[in-house]
Amino acid sequence: MANELYFIKTNPNIAKINLYNKISREEEGIMKFLPDDAKVSLEIIKKKVKDSVEHLTKEELATIFDWFSSFCPSDHEEAKTQLFINGIDLFYEISHENRVKNFQQLLSDYENYSQQKLEFMMNSQNFNQFLIYGMFFTDLASEGKGSVNMLSHYLKPDHPGLYNFAEDQFKANGPEIENPTELQRYFGELYDLTRFYQGSIIKLDQ
Repeated sequence: MANELYFIKTNPNIAKINLYNKISREEEGIMKFLPDDAKVSLEIIKKKVKDSVEHLTKEELATIFDWFSSFCPSDHEEAKTQLFINGIDLFYEISHENRVKNFQQLLSDYENYSQQKLEFMMNSQNFNQFLIYGMFFTDLASEGKGSVNMLSHYLKPDHPGLYNFAEDQFKANGPEIENPTELQRYFGELYDLTRFYQGSIIKLDQ
C-alpha cells in the first residue's frame, strides 16, 4: 500500500523546454533511476517529454519524481519547486498509509458506481464528480462529530444521484472509514483547487 498520494497538474509547454533540457543535460543522473535498459528508457522519456509530458506512463513519471527528490532529499518543498519550474505541479498530497487507503477505497466505490475507471491520468470533470461524491460521503460520516462542509449542502440539489449513492455507501460502509473529518478536509481542499481547472489531473501513488 502506498504511503503517499500525489495530485499533479502539468504544463506541457514548459516541460518540453525546461524538463527536456534538464534531462538532456543530466542524462547520467536520471539513468541511475531507470531499469537495466536505461539508455533506451531515457530516449523514450525524452521523446515523450518533447511531445507532451502527459504521454509519460505512471512508472516514467515516478522515475522523474525520484530523480528530483534525490537533488534535495531533506527538503521536500524544494523538490516540489524544482518540479514546478520544469512543468510538473504537485499541487496536493495525502500522506499516511491509512489515509491513502481510505481515499482509494472511496475511489474504488465511486468507480463501481459510475462504471468509469479513473486512471492514473484523469479528465478533470470526471475527477470533480468523484470529489463531490467524496464530500457527500465524508460529510455524512462527520456529521456526528460536529464537522460539516457547507459546500456539499449547496451541491446536493444539483447532484441527487451522487448524494443518494453516498447515503447508501455510508449506511453500508461508513463505520469502517477512519478519521472521516480528515478525509472531509482532503475532498474539500481538492475540490477548491480543481473546480475551475480544465486540464488533466494525474494521481500518483508512491
